[in-house]
Amino acid sequence: MQTNFERFLKPVFQLAETNRLRSVSVMNLQGDESSESLETTDPKQLKVEIPYEFNAKDYLSFLLYINAEIEHGLMLQYLYAGYSIGGSHIPEKYQQKVKNWQDIILGIAKEEMGHFISVQNVLKLIGAPLNFGRMDYPWDTPFYPFPFKLERLTLESLGKYVYAESPEGWIDKADDIAKEVKKDIDKATSDPHRVGALFAVILSLINDDKQIPDDLFNANTYAFQAKFDEWGRGYTGGQRGSAHAGPKGSPDVLVVPLTCRDDAYAALSEISEQGEAPKEAEDDDKPSHFERFLFVYKELRDLKKELGESWEPSRNVATNPFIAQREEDGSLESSKNVGTDYEKDAIKNLEARSWGHLFNVRYRMLLNYLAHSFVLDNGFNNNGAVSPRATIINATFGEMYNLRSISNVLVQTPLNPDGEGDKMAGPPFSIPYTLDLPVGEANRWREHQDLIEASETIIQSLIPYVSPANLKYLNVLREADQGLSAIIKELISTSK
Repeated sequence: MQTNFERFLKPVFQLAETNRLRSVSVMNLQGDESSESLETTDPKQLKVEIPYEFNAKDYLSFLLYINAEIEHGLMLQYLYAGYSIGGSHIPEKYQQKVKNWQDIILGIAKEEMGHFISVQNVLKLIGAPLNFGRMDYPWDTPFYPFPFKLERLTLESLGKYVYAESPEGWIDKADDIAKEVKKDIDKATSDPHRVGALFAVILSLINDDKQIPDDLFNANTYAFQAKFDEWGRGYTGGQRGSAHAGPKGSPDVLVVPLTCRDDAYAALSEISEQGEAPKEAEDDDKPSHFERFLFVYKELRDLKKELGESWEPSRNVATNPFIAQREEDGSLESSKNVGTDYEKDAIKNLEARSWGHLFNVRYRMLLNYLAHSFVLDNGFNNNGAVSPRATIINATFGEMYNLRSISNVLVQTPLNPDGEGDKMAGPPFSIPYTLDLPVGEANRWREHQDLIEASETIIQSLIPYVSPANLKYLNVLREADQGLSAIIKELISTSK
């Protein structure tokens, strides 16, 4: 994100500082051992001062745009940490416990995906540009909880996730875990933030009918928005398969379509509560992200005391992996480690490089499919034998599966050629050069076809190197692509 954006976030920073001072004051009065929830500013009582260069609606769009980027970034970091979990070094008697941690973290990542999609619904409702992108690493937004970093699951990285989702004031308690987490976050950044204050300002603006009038909420966008019956398949708490793994259970993934101000306010409030649960949850079967991350943190902390502080539940995978390019002398680009703020591991192993290229193409395909879904509705776009919207949604789910499958290969494939260390690769999640869709429906479908063809070229380069199991996956992937290509050709012919 551009550094000059920081000057536009003054209301958010002011609210964050006000709530921090209030929480410290409450703890001083109640005592550090108090378990009572700390009250924060009610968004409905907050009056937001609109910065110069914006009107109220445009500023709301700006804050939602930032929020979408944060949800995207957190989702990828949680996915990467979840994919890193496992390995032969985990004692047999603890393998199920560690697998449970993976289920919890990947479950939270799926919920972040729901948050990311639901924020697009709000942007769609108010007629603002959607945002499916993010900045490439290393980067840090002015209100990001901590600098974006793709890294293996360790107690320190987990501490950052606990902090990002924590309720107001928790980090300042005298609790031993809070103190440890504070040390973890202080190592990561000198200026940590929580997203709770950002939500409070967004909610305040949405609730302000003088600054945001009713006619800005366009109910006609409902048909184009994401809905749970389309995107929630298999993502209810029990169906996700992780209900047994968490401290109490697992909530549903939130994908909320909207028609009015009250819908938008309720949806964003629920998203905020699913993350941090600032007050005692009424439904004990739906623990917040904070509660579940804290649950894993405590269990991992205890297990490290037994197995040794050097033991980790994750493979030794790359940090911020990127695909190394050829230098002028023919050698491959080196990893970059400049202090602790800029660490990137170059993928040099030939097979891992090809899998990394394939991952990046499929990641771009997923984002393109998702963006395309918001310009298709259930009405006029569904005439004929093939439903464009259903095709796009099915393709998106397919890419979610593909990204996990390719990630599982990458975290078990060496980062470097033989004899150059024992670090494994990882999914690079490189942001595409553009996420703007072409103008015209036929051109959008042609772009999907372009990426399928790019993927095929990479698959052909992989075939000489892969194991029989991975070759079987690639053949299934090619077959799926061929089926989608046939549908795309039909849709292009009817879109002219």
